[in-house]
Amino acid sequence: MLLTDVVRSAIDPALQVLPRKFDSREARVLMLTIGLQESRFEYRRQMGNGPARGFWQFEEGTRASRGGVWGVYLHSASADLLRQLCHERDVPFDPHAIWAALEQDDVLAAGVARLMLFTNPKPLPAVGDADGGWAYYLNTWRPGKPHPETWPALYAQALAVVKGA
Repeated sequence: MLLTDVVRSAIDPALQVLPRKFDSREARVLMLTIGLQESRFEYRRQMGNGPARGFWQFEEGTRASRGGVWGVYLHSASADLLRQLCHERDVPFDPHAIWAALEQDDVLAAGVARLMLFTNPKPLPAVGDADGGWAYYLNTWRPGKPHPETWPALYAQALAVVKGA
């Protein structure tokens, strides 16, 4: 999928549901880069049958782990906004239902990705700060098998789309 299509069909509609402050060039660059890093915007299910769903590859997590969808669901900064997003997308406000819907609902997946970024109390890195973006991604997504060698080129692709918009 072209990055401009991802912006038009998933990111723009998701950010329209969330408060205006959530829509920033910094957020868009990270959302695009993370989606590229996680799925290349090709896979909505990890390796065809893995535990992660949606272009941003969210695992369900658990109440105890406070990771994945459960993390966004339980976090005080994101819970009410996730409830609103679920209402708009006609998805029950339940971690399992949200996780299951991520595979088919790109707008929901983009919204959950933006809310995941919001759970990190640090400010988003400046546009153009690929290293800061990598650190933010590691801290927020906590990928099991990070691939730092792919991040710079993917960040550059995302940056070009956001700067061209």
